[in-house]
Amino acid sequence: MARLLLGVLLALVVFQAAAGEWRDHPAISQLFEEAGVEGTFVLYDAQSQLFIGHDRARAETRYVPASTFKVPHTLIGLATGVVEGVDEILPFGGAPQPFSVWESDMSLRDAIVVSNVPVYQGLARKIGSEGMRDRLRSAGYGNGDIGTVVDRFWLDGPLAISAMEQARFMARLAAGALPFDPDHQAAVREIVLLEENGDRALHGKTGWQNAPSPGTGWWTGWVRSGDSLYGFALNMDILDPSDAAMRLELGKASLRAAGVY
Repeated sequence: MARLLLGVLLALVVFQAAAGEWRDHPAISQLFEEAGVEGTFVLYDAQSQLFIGHDRARAETRYVPASTFKVPHTLIGLATGVVEGVDEILPFGGAPQPFSVWESDMSLRDAIVVSNVPVYQGLARKIGSEGMRDRLRSAGYGNGDIGTVVDRFWLDGPLAISAMEQARFMARLAAGALPFDPDHQAAVREIVLLEENGDRALHGKTGWQNAPSPGTGWWTGWVRSGDSLYGFALNMDILDPSDAAMRLELGKASLRAAGVY
């Protein structure tokens, strides 16, 4: 019994160390309140391992990652060798899609920009459950649970990840600190680059669970400014398709409020 209690205590210490320190950011909370949005924003300072943001309870809660999963998904595709590079053309399968832009064969470089679900579903089937599960767990991505349907688990669950975990994962990718080939990490960093100005760069990926219907919206990525590196993640309730634009609007406003963008 004593050994069991010691194990639990050690696990709690490890969890607390991994979680990092949290500080509420009143200006970011005010942005959410003024927008009338239920959600969270997390900024992770990779140097100090400090988290700041809005709504810690929600930031610690895991949600289905939706298309933000395309970031680790691309890494896993490259790592397993089922795709040679981000510019290899992959098939979408030929079936009608809810968005016409998805009805094209395309590279991962292009597919990640338009969140081409069928292209990535085909990639998932090629990777297979074992390859996907092993790589996810080694990377420490969320709960690491892919269930039994290899081409839907990031869209419907059971895979889930919290905003705090997303922010830390993105910071690790930015630093090349994930358990993947450095060249593969560099390739993924390149295709999620959104803006670059001097020594400051913004990388990110959106997601929308249950699109185009109500669900959870995501925006996650990182900002590199000089020698400083910040991972970030926003998730929010999307009640109407018009809410989707708030992911970037509120996310960028939060980065500005934190003084990193």
